[in-house]
Amino acid sequence: MFELTRHDGVARLRLDRPEARNAIPAAGWGELAARCGEAAACGARLLVVAGSSEAFCAGADLADFPSFAADPAKATAFRLIMRRGLDALKDLPIATVALVEGPCFGAGVALAMACDLRIAGPAARFAITPAKLGISFPQEDVARLVALVGPGQASRLLLGAGAIDSAEAARIGLVELAPADPGAELESFAAAIRANSAESVAVLKRAVGLAAAGAGRDDEQDRRFDAMFGWPELSERLALLRPPR
Repeated sequence: MFELTRHDGVARLRLDRPEARNAIPAAGWGELAARCGEAAACGARLLVVAGSSEAFCAGADLADFPSFAADPAKATAFRLIMRRGLDALKDLPIATVALVEGPCFGAGVALAMACDLRIAGPAARFAITPAKLGISFPQEDVARLVALVGPGQASRLLLGAGAIDSAEAARIGLVELAPADPGAELESFAAAIRANSAESVAVLKRAVGLAAAGAGRDDEQDRRFDAMFGWPELSERLALLRPPR
C-alpha cells in the first residue's frame, strides 16, 4: 500500500494501490505508522507523501465498512488504527509535505492534513464525503480541518460534501500552494529544507504544533530556545555569513 524510498535527503512515501484509486484498507493505517517510523530513522530531512495523477487517495476502503456495521468493536478498532497512522505522520520530527496531483477524498484529505504543508497540482480535487455515506469524520480530523479553513468552510466541506478544485482549496486554506508546476515547487521547498538546520526545523515544527493546539508558551520550547545558542552549529553558520576579509 505504501512504498517508501529515499534519495538525496528526501524520503518519499507513495500510495501504491492503483486498482482501488489508492483507497486505504483498515490494515493500511498500521502500515502507514510503520513506514513513518522508517522515514524517521533513515536520516531523511523531508518526507513527501504522494499518490499519482489518477488519484492521491480515494479515502478509506469502503469494502471494509460492512464488517464495521456488523461488529461495532471493528469500527472502534478501525478508528484507533487510523488515528495511529495519521498521528505517526503528524508527529514526525522532520518536515512533511503532501503532494496532491489527483483526486483526494475523505480519509485522503485527513492524510494530507496530517502533513505540515500541502501542495496541490492543477488536476487535484478535494472532497470530504462521509455525509453522503451516512457516517461521520473523526473528531481529530475535523479539528485539523477547522484549524486550516475555519468553521464556515469546514461546514461547507463536511455538510455539503461537495468537491473543490486546487485553486479553491488554496483560496480557503486547505492547501498552502497550488502552482502550475507542483513538482518544481516541491523541489524548491526540498532544497530550502536541506539547506536549513535539521535541529532548527524539528524545534520550529514542534513550536508550530504547540501553537496550533493553543499553547502560547511551553517550558520545553523555552529550554530548547535557550540551549540552541550554545550549540556549535550556530557558530559554524554564523561564520559562513561573515564576509571574507
